[in-house]
Amino acid sequence: MPVTSSPTAEAGVRWWRAFLPARTRIDSRERLRIVAGALIGISLAGILCHWAGGSMAGQFPWMIAPLGASAVLLFAIPSGPMSQPWPVIGGNTLSALVGIAGVHGAHLLGSPELAAGVAVATAIGVMLAMRCLHPPGGATALMVVLSGIHQPWFAVYPVMLNSVLLVLAGIAYNNATGRSYPHMQQRRPVSDAADTVEADLDRVLARYNQVLDVSRDDLRNLLIQTQLRGYERKLAEVSCADVMSVNLVTVEFGTSLQEAWALLRTRGIKALPVVDRRFRIAGIITLADFLRTADLDVYDGFDGKLRKLIRTTRSVYSDKPEVVGQIMTRSVQVAGMHRRLVDLLPVFGKTGHHHIPIIGEGERLVGMITQTDVVVALTRAANPKE
Repeated sequence: MPVTSSPTAEAGVRWWRAFLPARTRIDSRERLRIVAGALIGISLAGILCHWAGGSMAGQFPWMIAPLGASAVLLFAIPSGPMSQPWPVIGGNTLSALVGIAGVHGAHLLGSPELAAGVAVATAIGVMLAMRCLHPPGGATALMVVLSGIHQPWFAVYPVMLNSVLLVLAGIAYNNATGRSYPHMQQRRPVSDAADTVEADLDRVLARYNQVLDVSRDDLRNLLIQTQLRGYERKLAEVSCADVMSVNLVTVEFGTSLQEAWALLRTRGIKALPVVDRRFRIAGIITLADFLRTADLDVYDGFDGKLRKLIRTTRSVYSDKPEVVGQIMTRSVQVAGMHRRLVDLLPVFGKTGHHHIPIIGEGERLVGMITQTDVVVALTRAANPKE
């Protein structure tokens, strides 16, 4: 008998797997960019802060340890909400002030451990209230309390100066290496529609009710790009044979213009494939061919010109075209029935084609794809249940 694991055992395995490190989905070039950014940012901030400190550099340390954590966020996650300039500067500086206040109030609590906990918790609350949540800020508050630093100037030098210099280095480096920083947030479109991506995302985030180190706009863009990749994957599986129209109305080279015009009008179509006796494509005739031949670019005498063109001449000699082959478009864009539909999208979108004949074995005409067929296929890919 096969051995099956119990739901409890499976839940235990999943719980243990949660301790495994997640895979970092970046290439070696991005890893190098992050490492080099942290090296440059911390070094510049340290050198400039040490130089600018003057006499205060001997009174206070010229660089705080939590700045290393700030560098991780700023260079590894430059688009994250916690990595933006205000969280870096405001989070560290306000947390330092909270820590200094915690040092002054430590004697009231009677326990340095309790004072440290209160300082970190208060710093988090202040950062949340001031919209500058920055994880290294908690470390800054803890460092100040444990070090017993009580001078308010410490929040300015080195904390605020360290943070400002690191942010300036981040602005220069991230933008120089192709990463937008500060990461601009997009304006939300104004819409009265209740069921939109914007509204749905806001509902899900409200229900999730947790802090995410990814902006709402970035999350929205990732969702949309993922959705588009899904469309592309579904369309990649669709061939021309899957969506083409097979009930075709065709004409031959010698079909009269009057008959061809009647077919276009009565069938409600805009193009007729022109085929030879083996049902191979010889050309295509469209409404545009009639208009061009009748010189209908100007509207004067529209009806008369068109009637004159399509009317069959009874005499042996005619000074105007009489059959389809004389006005048809001979250079025709065709596609094989097994070709992917997604390959034809640029043809419809950029070249102005509205109809593409589909050929099969022996180059015989087997179907036709129109812009309407493409729209229907795209709709099905976007809404597979419909």
